[in-house]
Amino acid sequence: MKNFLLLSLFLLPACAPITEPVVETLPADSNNDWYTVYFSEPGGPNAETQRGGPDASLAAAIDQSRASIDVAIYDLNLWSIRDALLDAHRRGVQVRVVAEADNLDSPELQELIAAGIPLIDDRNENLMHNKFVVIDRFEVWTGSMNFTLNGAYRNDNNLIRIRSSRLAENYLAEFEEMFTDTRFGSSSPANTPNPDITVEGTRIETYFSPDDGVADRIVELVEGAQQSVFFMAFSFTSDDVANAMLFAVDGGVELVGIFDASQYSSNIGTEFDRLLDAGQNVHLDGNSARLHHKVIIIDESIVITGSYNFSRNAEERNDENVLIIHSAEIAALFVEEFKRVFFEAVE
Repeated sequence: MKNFLLLSLFLLPACAPITEPVVETLPADSNNDWYTVYFSEPGGPNAETQRGGPDASLAAAIDQSRASIDVAIYDLNLWSIRDALLDAHRRGVQVRVVAEADNLDSPELQELIAAGIPLIDDRNENLMHNKFVVIDRFEVWTGSMNFTLNGAYRNDNNLIRIRSSRLAENYLAEFEEMFTDTRFGSSSPANTPNPDITVEGTRIETYFSPDDGVADRIVELVEGAQQSVFFMAFSFTSDDVANAMLFAVDGGVELVGIFDASQYSSNIGTEFDRLLDAGQNVHLDGNSARLHHKVIIIDESIVITGSYNFSRNAEERNDENVLIIHSAEIAALFVEEFKRVFFEAVE
C-alpha cells in the first residue's frame, strides 16, 4: 500500500466545471491580496512557543477592524484571539459572538461576556460547529481550525482568509440566523444570498449545513473527478461520499486519503476499512495529536474545506460551513499540505 507514485500523483492536469456564478471584482488595491491560506505546523518552531501560528494573522486582522466583527466559534482558548476581540470592543468596534453551548464555560469566552461583548450559545443539543469570523462585512476567515491551542499548534488544520463582500454577505446571513433569530440546526433556512460567486476569476461556492445539501454537492463533484481525489479527514463515516469515491475509482480516478487515527479507533462506522479493503491508498495519520482537516482536493483544481466532517451529524444535525473553491492555484497549496501529512502517515 505504500508504493505511492508521487510523481504521477502530484503532476496531474486540472479541470474545472462550467457555471454561471455571480461575479465580484475587488478594488484595485486588493486584487493581489484577496485570499491567504494558512496551515498549522504541529512540528514547526511555532508549536513549541505557541506563538506566531495562524491565530496570529487572524488576531492582526481583528486589530485592523474598523466597524464590526462577527464570530461563530465552536470553542475558544487562544489568548491572541481573546485579546484581539477585547481590544476591538474597547475601541468601539461592534463585536458579536455565537458559541457552542458545551464550551460556554471556557474562561476566555466568559471574559468576553464579562467585558460586555454580546454572546449567545446555540441552545441546541447538536453542535454549533462553525469556526468563522467576518470582519467589517468584507473579510471572511474560515476553515477547520478551532480557536484553541490544540487547533492552532498541535492538530493539522487549515484557515483561509477571503476578501469578498459577496462572500461576507453569505456568512453574515448565516450568522444573523443564529445570533438574531436563534435558529440552529434543522431550523436554519436555506437562504444563502450568493451561493455561487467568482472573485477575481475564481469560482467559490458556499454551503451551510444542515440546510444546503452539502453531501449531495460533494458526491456530485467527486463522481465528476477526471484524474484524482485526495482527501484528509478527521471524521469520515459518510457512505454516500465513500460510494462516490469508489465510483470515481471505477472510472480510472486515483484515490489517496488520510484518516485521523484517533477517530479510526473510536468512531463507529468509519470508512477507512471499507476503502482499504477495496484496495485503495488510504492511511492513518502520523500526528500524535489529531489530523483535523476536512479537505477534499479534486483534480488538483477544486478544494472542499470548512468545518464540515464527512459524517451524518455534519450533514443532518450540526451547524457547519463549507467552501468549494475552483482554483488550481489554491488547490496547489492544499496539495502541498496533503503531501506533508501523507509523508508523516506513511513513515
